[in-house]
Amino acid sequence: MAHGSGGRMMQQLIEKMFYRAFDNPELLSGHDGVTLDTGGIEAGRVVFTTDSYVIRPLFFPGGDIGSLAVFGTVNDLAMCGAKPRYLSAGFILEEGLDMETLWRVVCSMRQAADRAEVKIVTGDTKVVEKGKGDGLYINTAGIGEMIHAVHLHPRSVKPGDKVIVSGDVGRHGMAVMAQREGLSFESDLASDAAPLNHCVMTLLDAGLDIHCLRDITRGGLAAVLCEIAQSAAVQIDIDQQQIPINDTVSGACELLGLNPLYVACEGRFVAFVAPAAVEQVLEIITSFDQGKPVSIGEVTAGEAGLVTMKTIIGGQRILDMPSGELLPRIC
Repeated sequence: MAHGSGGRMMQQLIEKMFYRAFDNPELLSGHDGVTLDTGGIEAGRVVFTTDSYVIRPLFFPGGDIGSLAVFGTVNDLAMCGAKPRYLSAGFILEEGLDMETLWRVVCSMRQAADRAEVKIVTGDTKVVEKGKGDGLYINTAGIGEMIHAVHLHPRSVKPGDKVIVSGDVGRHGMAVMAQREGLSFESDLASDAAPLNHCVMTLLDAGLDIHCLRDITRGGLAAVLCEIAQSAAVQIDIDQQQIPINDTVSGACELLGLNPLYVACEGRFVAFVAPAAVEQVLEIITSFDQGKPVSIGEVTAGEAGLVTMKTIIGGQRILDMPSGELLPRIC
């Protein structure tokens, strides 16, 4: 299970198995999607990505597997700087799945696609024997268009960049966990799942000096920062006091012995921007009302691949990649 957690073991699996077998420059770019030279279409203008969704339960506060499948792929395209255009949808259905459940998921996908302004244009359906499919799995692939001359990539991050998180972290993972385990809290806890493409396109339309974007999914904020620090060969220093965490999420994580920095989001992203662009970036993200954005740290020319956090009590600790599976079946 840890090989699919978004942490160290998954990264090792990708590097030792898939990179080794499928070695090519496009794959080794290590981004959320890849910009393709399609020949007939203007070179370098098409971005392609794919993802699979295996969440349990299928429905949770703030979303379901259908909306998650659309938003997740749309967001991966947006993190590359592309405007999402088209999606495919592959359904792996378990024998005995209720038709009303499937229809509810399909309708949710349609509504999510409308919200993100993309079209689902092709797909596939397979059915597996009862007990072998966890109800329903969905795979989506997406095609986006690069309409701006930008190169958003982890390797574009450089010393001096400020680190901005677009809103509070950990809500998706804890909302799913609470639903799965029948936990209740004094205040409602809903997933942050949302499309990020409209916000990102507005940032790019403004021509701001943004070097990298990455949505926070498996492995949480800590895993994302570690990945980027390693890819860019830089050190990232953040301040724990600045990291936005919902009080209910914080309490639930404390109760369950989890660190919210390692819990997944599905509607949050990290931006690495030049210092002069920070205020405008914060203003634009705030205007979309998807969470209060905060500048939480900066990139330095310290030790390559290192992520450090100044703690609330003034100490310093190292953030590492998660080494196991914290919350299975959350995306």
